[in-house]
Parts: sequence; structure tokens; C-alpha cells
Amino acid sequence: MTVASKLAELGIELPAVVAPLAAYVPAVRTGNLVYTAGQLPIADGELLATGKVGAEVTAEQARDLARQCGLNALAAVHALVGIDSVVKVVKVVGFVASAPGFDGQPGVINGASELLGEIFGDAGAHARSAVGVSELPRNAPVEVEVIVEVA
Repeated sequence: MTVASKLAELGIELPAVVAPLAAYVPAVRTGNLVYTAGQLPIADGELLATGKVGAEVTAEQARDLARQCGLNALAAVHALVGIDSVVKVVKVVGFVASAPGFDGQPGVINGASELLGEIFGDAGAHARSAVGVSELPRNAPVEVEVIVEVA
């Protein structure tokens, strides 16, 4: 089964690549690895939420936002090399704009990690960091970057 057919089976459509907000590209390939830029929870050109997780944004909302970040990362990979060239998800790095005392960053970033598991199965199992930060670009609650191995 191809990745594209798995996406179709799951009813998942990759979004358009989010235009860079500064001087960078959405994804870059070196050897057999593709690194994505940090992806915000943007859909149809709009940031889906703003604020700190644990204050203006609930952990459950942030988990859904992390999933959108994961979709945006896959869109960047697809635009660069084609989604069917992905053979392994290597690493996910997630940043959570956290209110004081919020320590649920791993659960938030599960939104992206679980998406990758749904799509890639065993090849979606990855190393990961989930980091709480004080601020993210555009007051986004979550940002996710992904590293994948490609054929």
C-alpha cells in the first residue's frame, strides 16, 4: 500500500504548503533525509488559534493543533519529494507555548505523533522532543518540525 493510498483510506487530504513566514524554505533534503521547517497550525492561510496552552488554549485543543502542524509538515515533504518516497519518520520536535505550570507538552505533541503512526504504521514510530516555550511565532500555541527518511 502506498502512503497516498493510506491517506485516501483514512480520509486525510494533505493541505497546501504553508508559505514561509520569513527567510527559509518549507523543507530541505540532504542525502536520504528531509527536514521540515517548524510548522504552525495554519489551515487555509489562517492560524487556527493563538495563546498559551494551559491558559487560552486547552491541552485537547492544542493536541488537535499539533495534528494540523503534522499535516502541514507532510505537505512540505510531499511538495519537495512526493509523499510516497517517505520510508521512515525519524524524529519529531514539538514546541508548546506553555502557560506557567503547564507540563503536558508530551500529550499535546501526541497529536502529531499519533497522526504519523496512523499514516505510516511501524515506519511512523519516531524519536521525539516535546518542549515547553514561552512564545512562538504569531502567538501560535504549537509548532512542529519533522525529519523523515526518503527512498
